[in-house]
Amino acid sequence: MQQVSSSRTASSSLTGVWIGLAVMLVWSLVLALNLTRPVDWVSPLTWIMVLVQTHLFTGLFITAHDAMHGTVAPGYPRLNHMIGRACTFLFIFNRYQTLLPKHHLHHRHAGTADDPDFHNGNPRFWAWYWDFLREYISWQQILLAAVTFNIAAIWIPQPNLILYWVVPSLLSTLQLFYFGTFLPHMGEHDNVHNARSQPVNHVWAFLTCYFFGYHYEHHDKPGTPWWRLWRTRSASV
Repeated sequence: MQQVSSSRTASSSLTGVWIGLAVMLVWSLVLALNLTRPVDWVSPLTWIMVLVQTHLFTGLFITAHDAMHGTVAPGYPRLNHMIGRACTFLFIFNRYQTLLPKHHLHHRHAGTADDPDFHNGNPRFWAWYWDFLREYISWQQILLAAVTFNIAAIWIPQPNLILYWVVPSLLSTLQLFYFGTFLPHMGEHDNVHNARSQPVNHVWAFLTCYFFGYHYEHHDKPGTPWWRLWRTRSASV
């Protein structure tokens, strides 16, 4: 009985690994498909694929975020952080080691002047978004992205690179900011986490930001991986 229990525990602890690997694999396959097929500017499928690629970019970041909380591979810290580093690197060359301490500062000081995700005195959407980008995008990252773009353009048509690599990555930052920072933390709050959650709608919550619209629940139980947040939210209502 103890052996069976241990086996189930190990299997459960690796669920996040398989989900994280699946996100990276699907992101890679969809990107490869989009970069190699002709761009049809009038086809609805083209713009649907832009949105799909955007959502997968967001999935990379959400997986890296879970790794920052140790929930991708609980009990296996090296594997956990390795997956986190891989996901941030694929997200246009972000640095996991830079994001990690800032994210934990966000959790300790959410909605205050010491929160790196919070606005710098101007809570309007675009001003706050600009602060958010400046906090997390470096000139080294932009340089590496530019070099990669120009090298890739030797073999891949530039319209494909712009439409399916550059645009989705930028839209993903907007998605992450709007649903994962702006909506949950804007305005006044009457709780210790300075956060609110969107109304319960699991389909919409997944499509918008992998359940991170259930943001109070995330701050209240940061050890819950993204794919279990819907249960936490359901239990809280």
